[in-house]
Amino acid sequence: MKAILSYFERDMLRWIRGRVSVISALVMPAAWLIFVGLALPTTFTDHYIDFITPGILVLTMLGASLQGGSLLIFDKILGFLNKFLALPSSRESILYGKILFITTRGLIQATVILVLAFILGATFLSPWSLALTYGILALFGVLLSAFSTTVALFLSDHDAYAAFNAMVSMPLFFTSSALMPYAVMPAWLSPLAYWNPVSYAIDAIRALQEGVLAWPRIGALFLLAVMVVGISVRQFRKVTL
Repeated sequence: MKAILSYFERDMLRWIRGRVSVISALVMPAAWLIFVGLALPTTFTDHYIDFITPGILVLTMLGASLQGGSLLIFDKILGFLNKFLALPSSRESILYGKILFITTRGLIQATVILVLAFILGATFLSPWSLALTYGILALFGVLLSAFSTTVALFLSDHDAYAAFNAMVSMPLFFTSSALMPYAVMPAWLSPLAYWNPVSYAIDAIRALQEGVLAWPRIGALFLLAVMVVGISVRQFRKVTL
């Protein structure tokens, strides 16, 4: 645990010291919440800010998690990763430290978006629903941060990872239930959105707004997270640079 916390502290200090990166990470989700949540005309709901807030929260975690892979690219290019792999601590502690930091960073960003949503008129959640919302976001963050960190093991530079990030992030978001319910989607999009892991987190949070626990969606998210973390651990144990 000490090794995991050391890697976590290192990445957290580096992020906090880069003030521009802290601010820029909040700009896109906040813009989506303000300009889409307040301006987009809809016919399926009278309070679109309530509908879109779960989607923007998950978008925030999606962006933070996929960007997390660039941390490992940075360590590879500067030679830090080779040194970390040679340390007595277990190799998977590098992975767990990255997952802990990336997920924590995403939750901090999501908190700012959540406060902004309440200011803009979103319905307040009960303390229990709010705690479960953070739990779902954390689970989603673990899934995506483990995935992005593992992908970064096999890419050589920031340009390659930036291309991968762009190729994955927007399609995942736009083929989810973030912007509209399944009932008003085109026939070809609805099944894609339903089976999209991003929709698992969004639908689970939307269910909490109605006081319901969407166990099938939460369970599917948990199983995916366990599988991806297991694959990631395996890759970290046998990686050579």
